[in-house]
Amino acid sequence: MTIDNAILTMGNETITLTDNNDMVNHPPHYNQSGVECIDAISAATGDNFRYYLQGNIMKYLWRFDYKGKAVEDLNKAKWYLDKLIEHVDK
Repeated sequence: MTIDNAILTMGNETITLTDNNDMVNHPPHYNQSGVECIDAISAATGDNFRYYLQGNIMKYLWRFDYKGKAVEDLNKAKWYLDKLIEHVDK
């Protein structure tokens, strides 16, 4: 994926996206005020977190061939699958 220093503004925070940003494992726009979005969702959904993960796996597998970023979407599906395995293995 190539990003040429895109600027993302969310609320009062501005994030500069560069080629160094990991858009699969730690996209900067999913971490606000030091809280990872996935951690907040896990805390809010409790035991139902697994279904959130399953839905995201399905979403990325469903659309990977249509957005022009097939490998990135497949890596995102894998990321959610790894999270689901980790969650079930607890």
